[in-house]
Amino acid sequence: MSTGTEGQATAVSKPSDSALVTEQGTTTIASTVVQKIAGLSAREIPGVYDLGGGAARAFNALRERIPGASGSVGQGVSVEVGEKQSAVDLQIVVEYGVSIADLAQAVRANVINAIEQMTGLEVVEVNITVNDVHLPSDDNEQGEGAPARVQ
Repeated sequence: MSTGTEGQATAVSKPSDSALVTEQGTTTIASTVVQKIAGLSAREIPGVYDLGGGAARAFNALRERIPGASGSVGQGVSVEVGEKQSAVDLQIVVEYGVSIADLAQAVRANVINAIEQMTGLEVVEVNITVNDVHLPSDDNEQGEGAPARVQ
């Protein structure tokens, strides 16, 4: 505490590296919060078809068929969260024809921006793994089923 010109005590604040850790207390962000933010912000980018590996996407498709159940926003996202920093790993499926390098750059920028703005955590890295390419013909095959042999 330092003394002002009128003899009143005024607080001297130390510069803080993070808005989450202050003299008044600490704010802790759960990893599931960062996971959901990363998943939603990655899906916002045109060219991202889905997140997750094949098994996770298959499980999510089954879950969506159950009445009242919903898909996981954090599917295909794993995070590490500390007091001031976070790291994100994403598994994505891209649309055919999209530049993967440009898409990865856009996803990375959007994820970093969303996490840093919403949580105040510094994002030290966003690692992206492209697991698959979604082809337009994949939608047709799933919707029609097997063609009939006899008409």
